Amino acid sequence: KRSPRLKQESLSQVSMFCCRSGKEPGEPKVVSAKYKAMAVQWGDWMGAWKAEEGQTDVEQDRLSRAQAAFGGETLARMKDINVLIIGCRGVGVEAAKNLILSNVGSVTVWDPRPACVEDRGANFYLTESSVGKQRAAECLAQLKSLNPYCKVEALDAEEAQLPSCLAEANVLSTGRGYGAVVLTELLPRDTLTGLNTAARSKGIAFMLAVNMGVTASIFSDFGPRHVITDEDGEPTQMLAVGAAEVVDVGQIVKVHGAKEGDKVLVLSLASDHGLQDGDTVVLDDMRGELAGFNGRQLKVRRFGVLSPNDAKVDIKDVAVKEALKSPTSEVLANFAKQYDYYKSEFDASGATGKFKQREITLFNRLVIDLDSADLKKWSSYKSGGLVNSVKPAVTKEYQSFEETLVKTANPQFLDQEAWHAGEGCWVQLAIAAALRFRDAKGRWPGLLDDGDATDLANAAKALSDEQKDQEGACWLQKVEWGFPSGEPVEDIEPIQAKFKRFSRLFAAELTGLCAYLGGTIAQEVIKKTGKFAPIEQWIHHDDACLVKDVSSAGAYARTRYAYQASILGPEFMDEIKKQKVFLVGCGALGCEYLKGLALMGACTGKDSKLIVTDMDRIEVSNLSRQFLFRQSDVGSPKSTSAARVVKGWNPELQIEALEKGVGVTSEDFFDDQFWMKQDFCWNALDNVVARKYTDRCCLWYGLPLLESGTLGTKSNSDVFLPGLTKSYNDGVESDANENQIAMCTLRSFPYLPLHCIEFAKQAYFSDYMEFAPGQYESFRKDMQGFFEQLDAMGDAEQFKSLKMIKGIIELQKAGSIDFNACVKAAFDHYCKDFITSIRDLVYACDEIEKSSGKPFWTGTKRRPVEAKWDAKSPPAEALEYLYATANCYAFMWKVPYVRNRAEFQRKIIELNLQVPAWVEPTAGAKVDSEEDDGDKVDPAQIEALKGELYAVDMKSLRECEAHDFEKDDDTNFHIDFLTASTNLRASNYDIKHTERSTVKVTAGRIIPALATTTAMICGLVDIEFMKLVLGMHKSEGALDKFYNANVNLATGSQAMNIFRPEPAIVRKTQLPGQIAEFTSWDKVDVDGEVSLEELVKQCEAKLGGPVLRLFPAGNDKVCIYDKSQVQKLTWKIELQEGGKVEIVPDDVYTAWPQLKMAAQMLQKVAEGSAAYKNFENQVRGAAKSLQAVKDTFSGRFKGPASEAYIAAARPSDEEAEKQKYFDTVLSKRSYIPLQVNMNTPDGEDADTPLIRYVFRN
Repeated sequence: KRSPRLKQESLSQVSMFCCRSGKEPGEPKVVSAKYKAMAVQWGDWMGAWKAEEGQTDVEQDRLSRAQAAFGGETLARMKDINVLIIGCRGVGVEAAKNLILSNVGSVTVWDPRPACVEDRGANFYLTESSVGKQRAAECLAQLKSLNPYCKVEALDAEEAQLPSCLAEANVLSTGRGYGAVVLTELLPRDTLTGLNTAARSKGIAFMLAVNMGVTASIFSDFGPRHVITDEDGEPTQMLAVGAAEVVDVGQIVKVHGAKEGDKVLVLSLASDHGLQDGDTVVLDDMRGELAGFNGRQLKVRRFGVLSPNDAKVDIKDVAVKEALKSPTSEVLANFAKQYDYYKSEFDASGATGKFKQREITLFNRLVIDLDSADLKKWSSYKSGGLVNSVKPAVTKEYQSFEETLVKTANPQFLDQEAWHAGEGCWVQLAIAAALRFRDAKGRWPGLLDDGDATDLANAAKALSDEQKDQEGACWLQKVEWGFPSGEPVEDIEPIQAKFKRFSRLFAAELTGLCAYLGGTIAQEVIKKTGKFAPIEQWIHHDDACLVKDVSSAGAYARTRYAYQASILGPEFMDEIKKQKVFLVGCGALGCEYLKGLALMGACTGKDSKLIVTDMDRIEVSNLSRQFLFRQSDVGSPKSTSAARVVKGWNPELQIEALEKGVGVTSEDFFDDQFWMKQDFCWNALDNVVARKYTDRCCLWYGLPLLESGTLGTKSNSDVFLPGLTKSYNDGVESDANENQIAMCTLRSFPYLPLHCIEFAKQAYFSDYMEFAPGQYESFRKDMQGFFEQLDAMGDAEQFKSLKMIKGIIELQKAGSIDFNACVKAAFDHYCKDFITSIRDLVYACDEIEKSSGKPFWTGTKRRPVEAKWDAKSPPAEALEYLYATANCYAFMWKVPYVRNRAEFQRKIIELNLQVPAWVEPTAGAKVDSEEDDGDKVDPAQIEALKGELYAVDMKSLRECEAHDFEKDDDTNFHIDFLTASTNLRASNYDIKHTERSTVKVTAGRIIPALATTTAMICGLVDIEFMKLVLGMHKSEGALDKFYNANVNLATGSQAMNIFRPEPAIVRKTQLPGQIAEFTSWDKVDVDGEVSLEELVKQCEAKLGGPVLRLFPAGNDKVCIYDKSQVQKLTWKIELQEGGKVEIVPDDVYTAWPQLKMAAQMLQKVAEGSAAYKNFENQVRGAAKSLQAVKDTFSGRFKGPASEAYIAAARPSDEEAEKQKYFDTVLSKRSYIPLQVNMNTPDGEDADTPLIRYVFRN
């Protein structure tokens, strides 16, 4: 996919090399003293020269994906949080890992207890030599290695002293106290409540995350007062102002809270808003007398009009939406006319009752609350301005641990259905009972100890009885639809059994639940910044179907797998060792899954195998989430690096790492034999196309598929079970961006920073750095082939391609290609894009304004101003643009870079660059002011350009390499170019400038990604994998044992939800054949080599209807059989005596339209004449062609179906590599996957399953 990245620590040694090609331009590294002396006052923000001089902000690079999720302000606040983590078993090390990767200020871990061998089942940083040594100390070195920018230490204190430790005011010399304390195991009640009390008194967030067997519980307490600045993490709205008018309330105008006759300011917006009455906004980018409103927070109200019901106005209607773009005064006048008309009709009708009317909210209008003095100022409004929505701060009060442990009547459960049934109550009581057990016996319940289980169950029942008379308390009462009934549970035995099971497994941990808890609780800590809503105190999870009734761990006692064997049984361990798992992807998700598999002991048996594949190499930005990698790994393959780490954790792991993509181009490697060896497929992918492909493979081979994905704080997971559940492909997910910006807005009338970024990426970079050199190289390497593929383009694309190629050729004709030539090319773009085109646009639009008599530069159409240029003292923004652009051209032409800014500035001044004289555009010049069907190009211009290029001396042309956009490589000038281009365009249109980091996220389409979310969702999927190993997908009621998940860690308790998988979608063929219905997992088998004719007949017999087309599965562009070809066997073209032509049926004319005239003319022209012979030849030629079609099809139709497939699908000899690949794939298969097109009796397209045609053994 990409060239290997250079390792960060070696940049200073290799910076003279070309960043993408690895070729040495030959530029001397020593910079002349005269250049050093020149003052440089531009480009401080640029990344290219910083990378050259070793000044790259690696910490910032690591966090680019987190910044996309949190924003820079939250990241800065996170550096102020010092966290104390108590306990360093599975949950503790997971929480610490995620917080360190998230880059909080510091993490202090406390756990002086000696590690036991069982701890290694969930703590990945404990080794064999760690047993008997302090847990925290043994994990410390590895935790520190995760992130050099986060302080990590172990706390040396007695358990009883922990509450007093929270008073520390200078944690790890940061100058700050603790911001959060996280308990990852239960402590004695006095210590636990003491910590909670101390935390609440000092404004420290207090969290608890504990795993007891198959039960996982979270408690969150942000104290008596916590301010939430962003409850959901969703982006705020930026709305462009198109007009501002003062309107009188009354008659048809409705504004909530305004009286008849009140005057209000109504802003017309370029897009609809989603604001409510009373919401807050901040005005920005106002000009002139209104500049004083910039930065002010103001309340808003919706703007509505009364409309008669009978008018049936639909504001979503295209015509209505277009009418609403008019000035508010015109819109109101139109609504008033409509209202008056229907009201007069009603009055004239003499109908009784009230005149029916409704209020319509105009969502492209907004009322700003202003006093009368401010209102008057808005008469000066001309154009521009932004309205930014502001999320209101929410202050919440949270209760203490002691209080909520009792006074939470129906604690939240991760399974929403179970929560509504009150399932969280018994877990809450079990935790309270465990604390009482510890107080009474001085220890916690023992693993698989039946006596302790009975004692804890009795204690829990007693607690329930004690609390049932307390208002709002938790006790064993019936809960219906989430509401406690006040009536006791009738059958207590099942709950008593749960208490006992909880006790027997209290000491055990499962790595999946530890990962879930560690990810969730780490995200909870980050909410100390005010970003996102905390969990509403308690949330529980319990997955009882994992538990087997065992009395011991058997042969796995006193091993790292003892806890797992105690829960799922020794037989489970025997089974999990045998597994053959295919893990696709080794990014953030893949690292987490590899960790889980290694800790679970999966694929550790003799004949087992864990295969992981990923084509990518490690980049700096991966290090904040992909915790198996370190700075020294940058540039190395992900799969092999990750495999090395987890193999070190568990030497028994049978792992094979590949660097191959999984898709239609790798089926020669990932063939039938490969897929049929696997027990499961596990996706850890980041794109929809790849996910759909692996899903299709699992459907074909009948394999269970584990699927998951994250987007910032949002995540989902799915279990796809053969024959039981819907498949991934049954969904409608797409990578397409739904929010498209009108091209006329991008080209000519931008009004938002986003518009400038998008145009810089889509037009400037894509055209100059990718499209132009790519087209030129196609032309240079194969002129004839280039012109052949050119015809497939539209006229506008052809013209652009030819014009850009001509420009590159003219650059070579102008002289030798050196860095000065690169500068001149960059300056040409500067003049064209930011000076000349602006002059042209202003001139043309001013002419429109003069001829129409109407103001043109109104609303969001800003009158642009050209960029400045002074050859002797170039503006800073111009130098930044030229610096980035010229060096991008240096890469394309393989000439030495000039990275030193002083040297570059000297070159610019010495070249004395001048802006070309401007010539007025010709009359009628096109202005892209509205959406149209695309650019109209005169075909004569295209032909003229073709002629010029045909005459080029190809031998004189030199290579020009296209850029491969890479957002994470600062040495390549890409983000610098985009930032400079974005802000020059913004300056043209008086739009706010954008920071480099924002340009990088937006133009680079950076997907928000967090270590916390990844760990959490992967932990839940690990548990589902265990169920597959247990064979639950093959058991009765399988769907009621598995969970899918949909979790958003930003919204607290609102979106913490797991649920049962959806059953397979049953499709009906609507055909009368043997197969009336099917699912995506089903196939129709046709066995044995048969003729194509027989294959079609069998498909028709099985499905019940005529086959219209037969084609390879997933590729309907290749046709193996078409029913119309059979019909052609009866076609007839026969030239008879006397020039008579027999043509049967008339459909023949659709294939050979010239026959109609030929047949007519043969009856009219003289036999033997030249014209006669010409028409005769036409008929004979068509007849010959028809016979060839008949012969070819008949041969295929009567011959083996496999040969018909090969004849249709096999690439031609001109595509030797593709042909070889096709042959290799087919040679390994005994079957051909096919699809058919059929119609139902009603003439609709029939839904049909895939066909598996097995043509050889």
